[in-house]
Parts: sequence; C-alpha cells; structure tokens
Amino acid sequence: MSDTTLRNATDRVWPEDGVTRVPAWIYSDPEIYAKELKVFHYGKTWNFVGLDCEVPEPNSFKRSWVGERPVIITRDAEGEIHVVENRCAHRGSLLCWKNRGQAKDITCPYHHWTYNLSGDLMGLPFLRGVQGKGGMPRDFDKSKNGLTKLRVAVRGGSIWATYSDEVAPLEEYLGPEILMRLDRLVSRRPLRLLGYSRQIVESNWKLYWENSRDPYHATLMHPFLSTFGILRTDGDYHSVPLQEGRHEYTYSQYDPELKNKTSEASKQIKSIHSDLEVKDKEVVSSVVDEFKDGMMGAFQVFPTILVQQYFNCLVVRHVIPKGVGAHELSWTYFGYADDDETINRLRLKQSNLVGPAGFVSLEDSEVLSLMQPVVESCPDSVQVLEMGGHGTEAQSTMMTETLIRAFYDFYRREMGL
Repeated sequence: MSDTTLRNATDRVWPEDGVTRVPAWIYSDPEIYAKELKVFHYGKTWNFVGLDCEVPEPNSFKRSWVGERPVIITRDAEGEIHVVENRCAHRGSLLCWKNRGQAKDITCPYHHWTYNLSGDLMGLPFLRGVQGKGGMPRDFDKSKNGLTKLRVAVRGGSIWATYSDEVAPLEEYLGPEILMRLDRLVSRRPLRLLGYSRQIVESNWKLYWENSRDPYHATLMHPFLSTFGILRTDGDYHSVPLQEGRHEYTYSQYDPELKNKTSEASKQIKSIHSDLEVKDKEVVSSVVDEFKDGMMGAFQVFPTILVQQYFNCLVVRHVIPKGVGAHELSWTYFGYADDDETINRLRLKQSNLVGPAGFVSLEDSEVLSLMQPVVESCPDSVQVLEMGGHGTEAQSTMMTETLIRAFYDFYRREMGL
C-alpha cells in the first residue's frame, strides 16, 4: 500500500473537475472507509434492516446488520418490533448465531446474561456470588446494563433503524417519491417471505452502489436484458436522482415488442442474440400485471438498499460493508400473504433473474471483484463520469451517468471532501 493511501482522510482533496472525476483512493483508503461508517451507517441516516414478514409472530427474531455492526430484529410478546445490537453488554460476545427463529428471551452463550426481546437485562448467574464470596457489587444496576437499542421505524412491511436521535422521521428522510415507490411494493398488503440469497463480493461497497446507479452498463454487460427485450437502450427509461443525490429511482415501461425490434441503438450492442429463445416464456414476461401500470424499476435508499421489481419478482438487495475491500449482498425475495399459487409460482420462477447467479445480475459481482485490485493498485487515478453530460439532473435515457454524479455530489458534501 502506498504512502498516499495511508494519508489521513482529512488530507484528501477531490479532483478539481468535480463529480465528473472520482478519485480511486476512495475505494481503498481505510481512513475514508472508517469515516463512511461513522457518518453514514452510524450517523444521521435510516438503515433498512428487514421486512416484518421475517419476524412474523410474537417472540420471533432475525439477525441483520447496520454497517459492520450485527443487530437483532425482535418482535416481543405484545407484537412490538425492536432492533438491538447483537453484542452482549457484559463482555461483547455475539449473542445470536441463528439467522431467524423463535425465542422468549436472549441469553449470552458466554456467561449466560439474559435479556428480554426489547434489550433489557433481566438477570445474570451468581449475581450475589457463591457462599458470600464474589458476585456483582451492590450498586450494580441492571437497568443501566442492557443491550444497545436503536431507534426503530416501520413503514408498511419494511423495518428501519438508526443510532441517531437527530435524524428526521423516516417519512421525511425518504421523501415523497421514494415513499410512493416503497408503499407500492411493501404497503399494499401483508408480505410473505419467499427466500434469501447471500454472497460476498470482493470489492468496496461503493463500486456496487455505483453499479446500481449505472444504466449505461446494463444492456452492454447483461446480454440477457437486451436479448429478451426486458430492457433496451432504445426503450422508455428514466433516471431520477433525489434529495441532492442521496436517493434515486429508475423505471421503464416494459414493451414486449422491443425484443424483435432493430434500431441504430440496438445495432451497437454486440451482446444481443436475436436468434435465442427462452423455452419457459413466463421467466421473461408479465404474465400477471398485478400493479396495472406496466412499470418495472428500482429505487435506492442510501446507505443500505436497492428495491427492485422485474415483472412479478420482488426483491430487496441489502448492501452490507465488510471492510474496505469487500461487501455482502443479501437478497430477500418477497411476495404477499394472500398470493395465490399462480402468482407465487411466478415470483419464485422469476427470482432466477436476480441474485448471485441471476440471469441479469450474474456479471456484476464478477466485474467488481476484478475492479477492486485495479483501483487499489492505482489510488491516484480517476474514474471518468461524463456520459450524459456534467450535470446531476434527471434524464430519460440509459446512456447517462447522472445518478452516479449526483451520488458523489451528495457524498462529497457529507464526507467533507
């Protein structure tokens, strides 16, 4: 690692060209990464932690993450949802090792300190010692030694947590455009959990965050999208940054006729294979138009999730930092509690479009894992972001990097760069 990489984050200076140039050191500098965790995940932000259908009953729990910190979502006997750190208040042991389950309390495996599902310390072995010897001092206060509790907000079937007492209420933090799209997917009816995929990607988390804001690459690197007409550069597509780059959404109107259409734009995409067919057409078609708007798209809520809809496939991508050079992607697939067998079967079938081996997401993790060692080897290089111009405004085209520029406009302000 070079001397440049080891400089303190406060010494870093962003290139004079602004958001059209992104310095490579932001992907490998440990000081930058530490500050990101503090400012974003542990600061004045709301972090998505899970869906309420993952803790469906009283006395149920699920493990999750806020930044690098493990947390537990619980639903207590009265049905109230809590989020607490998955870290014993005694010696810091991991409390919960199981991803999901039922429990009436939380007991540390190390010294058996026991907490209720809201995080209060209920008891501990040998509080008064043995035969008059040892034990905790008389002034030990159990009420001051509970688990670290996070502030919680629930919107529809989504659960959010924050360490901050100062961040605005969730609805204000998300804003009306994201709220509308979130409610469209998670607030219409009670949710049903369909399953998970998880993967570790050996790249800085921001490379994936950029990738999810990058329609320019979508039809070039993902041949499945263009070949089967799911997404085409000559189709209807919109890229909309929100809150000065903090959040964003994209959407397109699905046009099944695009698959057989040839245009000047499609001729430039070498990956299109017009002679290929999918034997099971239900994978790449809107068999049931359940939303009655023909819309497909995704939205990003900083700093943790991308929520996406392909036809009837509904999925949350949770980006979890795992050090400066790695992140985890946790994919949660969901539907609705009253789905009939037909729509449930479609959701499961179309879930093959996304995930670690998804037909339209397989290539991302491979490319990003190959990028990481390159950006680490050239920390003083810059990435060029001029597709679609120099601005950060909404654009109705896939040939733009406006969403990435908008993100780094926000990022630089928050990080003081």
